[in-house]
Amino acid sequence: MYKSSLALAVALGVLAQQAGAAGFVEDSKLALSSRTMYFNDDNREGGTDQNETGQGFKLDYLSGFTQGTVGFGVDVQALWGIHLDGGRGSRPNANNTFFPSDSDGSAVHDWARIGGNAKARFSKTEVHYGSALAPNLPILVANDGRLLPQTFEGGTIQTKEIDNLTLNAGQLTHAMGRASSNRTGLAVSGGFRDSNKFQYAGGDWKVTKDLTLQYYYSNLEDYYKQHFLGLTHVYQIDQDQSFKTDLRYFDSSKDGKNGETGYAFGNNGGYAKNRGEVDNQTWSAMFTYTLGGHALMLGHQQVSDDGGMVWLNQGDVRKGGQNSGLEGAGGASFYLFTDSMINQFARAGTNTTFGQYSYDFARVGVPGLKASIAYLRGTDIRNASGSGTYHEWERDARIDYVIQEGTLKGLGASLRHGIYRGEGESPVDKDQTRFIVNYTYSFM
Repeated sequence: MYKSSLALAVALGVLAQQAGAAGFVEDSKLALSSRTMYFNDDNREGGTDQNETGQGFKLDYLSGFTQGTVGFGVDVQALWGIHLDGGRGSRPNANNTFFPSDSDGSAVHDWARIGGNAKARFSKTEVHYGSALAPNLPILVANDGRLLPQTFEGGTIQTKEIDNLTLNAGQLTHAMGRASSNRTGLAVSGGFRDSNKFQYAGGDWKVTKDLTLQYYYSNLEDYYKQHFLGLTHVYQIDQDQSFKTDLRYFDSSKDGKNGETGYAFGNNGGYAKNRGEVDNQTWSAMFTYTLGGHALMLGHQQVSDDGGMVWLNQGDVRKGGQNSGLEGAGGASFYLFTDSMINQFARAGTNTTFGQYSYDFARVGVPGLKASIAYLRGTDIRNASGSGTYHEWERDARIDYVIQEGTLKGLGASLRHGIYRGEGESPVDKDQTRFIVNYTYSFM
């Protein structure tokens, strides 16, 4: 049994004696979320296509806190994914990012997992410990891009004791992939050896109501160390018009065994000055002009020449070592706009210019309807061999609608389509379509 599960069981036993305490029950929330998803990945260069449909369910119970100087509570999450293609999948899911794969390579019929966190609150400080953590921080963004969300195991602390300053710290030990019932150790793209220690600390300082500064440090033992600096500023031109500036900078370097067998970084399939080692600086600048329901965003991103951008990614973690099967932990996010629908634009040397136009139809009497189209073009991307450079581009479009009232209030649908074209040593041109229906019912 996992240590976090044992801690949760102990916490539940203690809290059962205080279940009637004001706050613990009264502030509890119980919700069931449903997600139906159609996913079509059309590889234009002759690779393996994916054409999948699935159903996901997520049951979340979030308690309040018991009374007293220190309040205690629990969060419990149950997840269940179902393959809707008629029983066992006939096609292998090579990347293990949508459904887990069985021993014969086909998609399993269904999979499930349950996790939870014990939590405590003192004044304006909260501590969470368990296996249902979903951080959303510059140095780690939990991924929710398929049927079930990615979660992490470990402990976190957040404090807001100082006005306008939010401090975060934590240590994570395992990840639960969005297409897996199991937990794995932590790694990066290309690394198949586990690390069980991801530590981070940092904070957000709201200097004024319009200006926020950020700094975070993270360390994935035996893989990388990373510093992040961020600045966001919103200039309110008038009540219906604003201009937002968003600046981000990452500085990443190797740690411990990084570069050795099993601890190598795949450099996102691109060039590395020292093969397998983390060595990267990436900066990004985004500017968004909003007028009524219209929003136009333009930006540029530069990835340094010595190696690709790095982030937590367990996609290459194996069940029993280098030559065994994938664990199904693929799929990860990172805190840059270029983490787009298909590609990441994160290989060594990439200069990416990007833009997005979005519109909120509430301004013309259709609340809940939104649409956007984005374009990204990356140039000067270094070939893995270091022999030259190439370019790539992606165009993404999406339309979202959420019913605002009536019996089906909260039911939402999202249609997304992406087109990616690239060059390089191993081009993987593809078109991708996703159709997603979401609904959440709150019991309390």
